[in-house]
Amino acid sequence: EIVKWTEAAEEAFTDLRTVLCSHPVLIAPDFKKEFILPTDASEVGLGAILSQMVGDEEHPILYLSRKLLPREQRYAVVEKECLAVKWAMEILRYYLLGRKFTLVTDHAPLQWMHTNKERNARVTRCFLSLQPFHFRIQHRAGSQHGNADSLSRQHCLSSQVAQPCGVDQGRGICDTGGAGSSSRV
Repeated sequence: EIVKWTEAAEEAFTDLRTVLCSHPVLIAPDFKKEFILPTDASEVGLGAILSQMVGDEEHPILYLSRKLLPREQRYAVVEKECLAVKWAMEILRYYLLGRKFTLVTDHAPLQWMHTNKERNARVTRCFLSLQPFHFRIQHRAGSQHGNADSLSRQHCLSSQVAQPCGVDQGRGICDTGGAGSSSRV
């Protein structure tokens, strides 16, 4: 089915772009503060958000999401959740290595990843790959974990992963022209 770009679609896109790119929604990272990394996995994809507290509110620095590969879609739930954590930490390693941060998940069994000795091979490999990072795991109920959850459930996710870039470059969606325009704010 061919999608027609209407006035309403353009207006919705412009409104969404404005909300996502307006201060104080997206913030630049403050390397003196602790990072927060909510992650999630669904049956179709992975999602994560790098954020920090500003006052008493959590503000996003950047958003990540990707589609699961066909073989990854067959993983058990705990394996998908571990994959989301590993994938996000690998992409964000330059932000996270050498710093304490909080990993936030809606999957309660991940809280015990540090202490549980009875893991399957895939979860064990994931756990071992996270050893260079210094983090604590915090459980957040699924009803309060909508940010990363919604990123993992997008049906139109690309299997390609964009590498994070500098704050100015990472705001490419915040352009002043119409959809597909190349002028940036």
